[in-house]
Amino acid sequence: MSADWTWLFLDAHGNPMTDAALVQSGFPTQSDAENYLGESWRDLLTAGVEAVTLRENEVAVYGPMSLRTAE
Repeated sequence: MSADWTWLFLDAHGNPMTDAALVQSGFPTQSDAENYLGESWRDLLTAGVEAVTLRENEVAVYGPMSLRTAE
C-alpha cells in the first residue's frame, strides 16, 4: 500500500514547516491522515504549526485549515 496522503504544515505566516519533529511520511488513506491529525493537532500547535493542508500525491485536497479553535 502506498503512502500518498500527506500533511503540509504551515507556520503563522503561511510558510511550510519542515521541522524534523513533524511527521514527514505519508499515510495510505485519507482516513489515516485525518485520524493522525485528530490525535495530534494539539502537539502540532505546541510545535508551532498554525495550519495544515491535506495533499494527495502533492495535490492539495483541502486547506489550509487552522488548528486553532474558532472563537
